[in-house]
Amino acid sequence: MIKYLDLKAINKPYEHAADEVLRSGWYLKGDWTRRFEQAYAAYIGTRHCIGCGNGLDALTLIFRAYKEMGVMQEGDEVIVPANTYIASILAITENRLRPVLVEPSLDTLQIDDVLIEQAITPRTRAIMIVHLYGRCAYTDRMDDICRRHNLKLIEDNAQAHGCVYHGDCPSCEQRSELQGDCPRDTHSAKLKTGSLGHAAGHSFYPTKNLGAFGDAGAVTTDDDELADVIRALGNYGSARHYVFDYQGRNSRMDEIQAAILLAKLPDLDANNQRRRVIAARYEREVSNDLVRIPLSDLTGGQAPCEVSVIDSVYHIFPVLCERRDELQQYLLDNGVGTEIHYPIPPHRQRCYAKGAQNRLSELSELSEWSSLSLPITEQIHAQELSIPCNQALTDDEVTRIIDLLNSFK
Repeated sequence: MIKYLDLKAINKPYEHAADEVLRSGWYLKGDWTRRFEQAYAAYIGTRHCIGCGNGLDALTLIFRAYKEMGVMQEGDEVIVPANTYIASILAITENRLRPVLVEPSLDTLQIDDVLIEQAITPRTRAIMIVHLYGRCAYTDRMDDICRRHNLKLIEDNAQAHGCVYHGDCPSCEQRSELQGDCPRDTHSAKLKTGSLGHAAGHSFYPTKNLGAFGDAGAVTTDDDELADVIRALGNYGSARHYVFDYQGRNSRMDEIQAAILLAKLPDLDANNQRRRVIAARYEREVSNDLVRIPLSDLTGGQAPCEVSVIDSVYHIFPVLCERRDELQQYLLDNGVGTEIHYPIPPHRQRCYAKGAQNRLSELSELSEWSSLSLPITEQIHAQELSIPCNQALTDDEVTRIIDLLNSFK
């Protein structure tokens, strides 16, 4: 059986890190967390990394901090891709902000930047981009829109650890008023996702490219004030012992997860490159009119890492198939595990359905989501199938998967 993701094999080399923490006798707010935060900030290319409990908390704390700072208030709007994991949207509604859904491009599966500007209203305060499937969602057009409309750009980087944006340094001008000169060593190419916007939320759920042995998350940012507020909010609202400036929450990375992530971080780029090599084989060798690989037409059959304007770390390798469920069963019958990301789009979920009790029920359009027509999002969610693409796969297993995809009738 070829597993979709063999976590036992992937994690075995890092078990020693957990043992070291257990032997130390120190489990929270210690040296491992401090060292990981410093290392991950340096890796991403930001001044700050603040560890927290999980990826949803990371995004939620960003919006909460902006509210505490007076940048946003209840009822303000945040533009977000319609095809995303629901955590992106939960972070917005948890803060009593209003998500505005924008359709993706069927070619890239990322938010369509051509559609963003027409969704902006006087209440819009931010755009959240989601580097879904491990692909860089950022474009120069987004940076221009944010600068012209004075919007915050927030990244959901839960699936794209190590992904690179190829282009000019974004947003130096819009950061300068609060933060002085651009903190980066260069204003040119190869900036990591997680450093492109004003703040980014990261998830280290075990299945991620950089995964912990349980839940963990982080926020990266260059904004000193934002970092201080987020760190306090995640520590019960306290920046000093027993002094509470905010009504905060308990959302902290524990020492075991920090030690494991610190041990894994040096191997992340090599593991991502292995994913790229496998993905390049899929793009070159899969040839079946029933199975579509998004982006393959844009890359011209080359390995995505060789294309200057497109980058992915292939957290997920999605294919689209009108007979998705049949294809999934066919692969399973032949010993290949797959996943579906995600079978039901957010606007069709019961928690946001018409008449459902939700924290923004007074905002009429949110309770009317079930009647929205988002055909591209719905097509993706009806046809998407994720095939194995990770460093635990052997070349022979990749060949087997390709042969099965090509033989599906």
